[in-house]
Amino acid sequence: MTILALEFSSDRRSVALARDGVVLAEAVEQTGGRATNAIGLIEQVLAAGKMSRADIEVVAVGLGPGSYTGIRAAIAVAQGWQLATGAKTIGVRSVEALAAQAQADQIFGLVNVVADAQRGEFYLSTWEISSASHREIEPLKIVSAAVLAEKQSMGEPCVGPVAACGVFPSAAMVAQLAGGRADFVGGEALEPVYLREVSFVKAPPSRMV
Repeated sequence: MTILALEFSSDRRSVALARDGVVLAEAVEQTGGRATNAIGLIEQVLAAGKMSRADIEVVAVGLGPGSYTGIRAAIAVAQGWQLATGAKTIGVRSVEALAAQAQADQIFGLVNVVADAQRGEFYLSTWEISSASHREIEPLKIVSAAVLAEKQSMGEPCVGPVAACGVFPSAAMVAQLAGGRADFVGGEALEPVYLREVSFVKAPPSRMV
């Protein structure tokens, strides 16, 4: 199975190409909050893997939490790809990609996975990680900076873009996780992991002059 993976949930955006569990290429861009050159990254990995767009069987997307704009952009690419080629789509939580990266880096025990939730808050979930597995034991929630600081002061390991270790979710890990799954969904069913309620402010009616 040939997988194109997109991970845009942090400022370090990445695209990876994998086949049968082996990552063939990955392209990374540090955005600093700017728009992502998604097509450019995709073309880089396709060229490195000597493949065409028609060779892609699955598009995997990191669903966050993290940059809502980045995740929506990745989902839009996956939806367009499915419409154009019929490829399957699948979503992978970025927090699981971070936990799997911690496992690969041999960070074992109880590990906190942390991402920026903006407004001075953080996404936090706790994982039990060993050489053989990674398992979420405390589900994702939003916590204050004080709660996170307390966990760090107690010496609890923390991984993620905003943690001291600076581990970022990667498209390569998203591709590897997706390679072991078959719960494909239609592109329209892909949704960002976002714990806050989305609210909209209605604009006032225009004034007639």
